[in-house]
Amino acid sequence: MQVTKLNDDSHQWLVFGRDPGKPDGIIDTNQYMVISGERALLMDPGGIEIFAPMLGAILHHARVEQITDLFASHQDPDIISSLGLWDQALPTARLHAPWLWESFIRHFGMNNIDYVAIPDEGARCHLGNVELQFIPAHYLHSSGNYHVYDPRSKILMSGDVGAALEPGNPGMFVENFDQHVEYMRTFHQRWMPSNAAKNDWIKRVRQLDVEMMAPQHGRIFRGDDVKRFLDWFEQLTVGVAVSAKD
Repeated sequence: MQVTKLNDDSHQWLVFGRDPGKPDGIIDTNQYMVISGERALLMDPGGIEIFAPMLGAILHHARVEQITDLFASHQDPDIISSLGLWDQALPTARLHAPWLWESFIRHFGMNNIDYVAIPDEGARCHLGNVELQFIPAHYLHSSGNYHVYDPRSKILMSGDVGAALEPGNPGMFVENFDQHVEYMRTFHQRWMPSNAAKNDWIKRVRQLDVEMMAPQHGRIFRGDDVKRFLDWFEQLTVGVAVSAKD
């Protein structure tokens, strides 16, 4: 599994992805971790099928006892179906996840980890010397959904927003935005159900200082490509499966 460092701050952001050993027919995912002092937050830790390579990759960068917190942006299996195994590996950790999905997420197996329910308006997470923000992203695409913003590193982990379905083994960062659009368009038109929710999220994110936008699928946006994405997403009509029937 490829590991890429995203920043050079006093706390580290890492992305784990591009796993050549993942089973065929399984969507490729990015998993993120931020390490601050003696604590680490693992974000959208992935499906049960990648637990072993994820744990192996993480242990090159953090000790097991350092991983004090997990985050699930929503309830999908590619996000958090590995929970039952993390529950055994990290019995004293906390899972920050939407209040709406608690009784569903627990089906993945949760006997030891504490569930910290995030309210609709979002929340904050103090991790070592950094305060992370859980930003509401409801209906994009889940009805209870959040992203993670780090105001110090100016990184936004954006979940399924910005996701791309690109064949082969692409690079980790967007290099040509105009070409990259074609790998994003169908995903966003179909998986994002609400133009109102989309525009609310865009307005919210434009108020943040974002230098890097890191989605759960596909490449990461840097610099001016963050604004290019917001402009592109703003003009895109979503929810097309319903719109097509009008």
